[in-house]
Amino acid sequence: MSQARKVRKAVFPVAGLGTRFLPATKAVPKEMLTVVDKPVIQYVVDEALDAGIEHLIFVTGRSKAVIEDYFDIQVELEQTLRQRNKTAELTLLESILPVAGSTSFTRQQEPLGLGHAVWCARELVGNEPFALLLPDMIMKAEKGCMKGMVELFEHSGANIVAVEECAPDQAHKYGIVGVGETIGEGFAITKMVEKPAPGTAPSNFFINGRYILQPEIFPILSTQERGAGNEIQLTDAMVKLAGSQKFAAYHFRGETYDCGAKDGFILANIAFALARADIRPTVEGPLKELVAKLK
Repeated sequence: MSQARKVRKAVFPVAGLGTRFLPATKAVPKEMLTVVDKPVIQYVVDEALDAGIEHLIFVTGRSKAVIEDYFDIQVELEQTLRQRNKTAELTLLESILPVAGSTSFTRQQEPLGLGHAVWCARELVGNEPFALLLPDMIMKAEKGCMKGMVELFEHSGANIVAVEECAPDQAHKYGIVGVGETIGEGFAITKMVEKPAPGTAPSNFFINGRYILQPEIFPILSTQERGAGNEIQLTDAMVKLAGSQKFAAYHFRGETYDCGAKDGFILANIAFALARADIRPTVEGPLKELVAKLK
């Protein structure tokens, strides 16, 4: 196992086509669709930065250059804002700009699955533990999910996956983990099963799209055979890695919105709008009226 203890790097697999949001994603990457006034990817990056991540690694694909542009300076825009004395807008842009040299981009030329996307980041990650954040999932909690995971990693030294509870009869839809002894704000993982047959799940704790993994996952992924969907599955590689390294689950207690699905995206917009003091007064009343008309 790598001797590096600090999680400095995070991988964001953003090469997906976003077919569930066509026709919008014909021109706009799904990661750039806005929840209130920020792109979905900004919420995920903010979660990583809040956890102490120093280097952001994006695994992109064709038509995703706008993501790279978003995390860069736009000279013309900033010049126009200065000329118009738009200081608040300038301050906002500066607040989301990563430190120079702290972002990297690499291409996943073929859509071969999450495991393959992670493998594409191997040279940028190097021989150290890294975070992996699925960009479709944005989370809302008093303590960020990745921040809690980093704390559990530093306490346990294990590979970490974040989990949440689902209704037992829904467990067959997710990657499910077996529950072992309590460790900090989580527990040891005894097994991992991808979409278990109904009635066979080892628990109702499902993996929610956040991981901290040791670099030993990369040589496993390099020879990993294709699994479900004829894709290289990360879960299959993690099961192999669990044969030689510990895995623990961080029990995330908050709200997760799957912005890769229309319902999750709409609910995220409502939830984050209502959490904003500058927006809630103007939208709460109309929302209640809309709901009342449904009765």
